Amino acid sequence: MKKIFKKTGQVFTGAAAMVTLFAGHAMATTMKYENPAQAGANAARANGMPAELIGATGVFTRITNTILYAVGIISVVMLVYGGLRYIVSGGDSKKVTDAKNTIMYAIIGLIIAILSYAIVNFVISAIGGSASV
Repeated sequence: MKKIFKKTGQVFTGAAAMVTLFAGHAMATTMKYENPAQAGANAARANGMPAELIGATGVFTRITNTILYAVGIISVVMLVYGGLRYIVSGGDSKKVTDAKNTIMYAIIGLIIAILSYAIVNFVISAIGGSASV
């Protein structure tokens, strides 16, 4: 009896997933815009909000650039903090190791922030927007 309920539940779940996928596809193909995501953003946009999702002034570009700048600033602050810890370590090997690790992780964070900025701008320019420089 449990197997029957389990199989019936799987069939209904699969059917519901298929209906959802087909309905989304049907709505996306009947939109008058070339980009369904942009159409949804235009429908939800209030007065004074940016009109573009992707591009140099787009919402996604602004959000990702702001986050990446914040990560870069935090990495630089941690680099300075690690340098100060290294200076005041007083030759204690544990404190020196901790300070070196802080500096190393701050540099890794800065490199990741720079690379992710480049990757985000490459992806945005590849999907049709102009990258912000």
